[in-house]
Amino acid sequence: MELILKQDVQNLGFKDDVVTVKAGYGRNYLIPQGFAHMATPTAKKVLAENLKQRAFKEQKVVNEAKATAEALKAIEIKITAKAGGDKLFGSVTNIDIAEALAKGGQSIDRKFITSGIVKRTGKYTANVRLHRDVIVELAYEIVAEQEK
Repeated sequence: MELILKQDVQNLGFKDDVVTVKAGYGRNYLIPQGFAHMATPTAKKVLAENLKQRAFKEQKVVNEAKATAEALKAIEIKITAKAGGDKLFGSVTNIDIAEALAKGGQSIDRKFITSGIVKRTGKYTANVRLHRDVIVELAYEIVAEQEK
């Protein structure tokens, strides 16, 4: 029995996969639970068209993410923080990096930035995930705030 999966099923396949299962498993579990539907010739054609359209849209999103990645590489980030010597009073986190990027003209959600907590001045790198296929390594510098 051929079925098209509506969502990921562990040890069977991922969403939109066409799988072959035993009739009882399909009729008694997958279809009633809403995990799959019958893979008729019409349903296969609809699935193929949807996958083709989704691939086109996905390629557009990837291209936009790559353009944003190039713009991020051009930005020089310097974060000022209060420090005693080279040790910071407090720390610099993803939130601070997101704010510095916003000042530079790129609005990136802090959830997509991975840097860890930094407690000393110096040069560091952070990873910014723009898409599951596009991850940018972003260099930034933490400098001590000048006393007046």
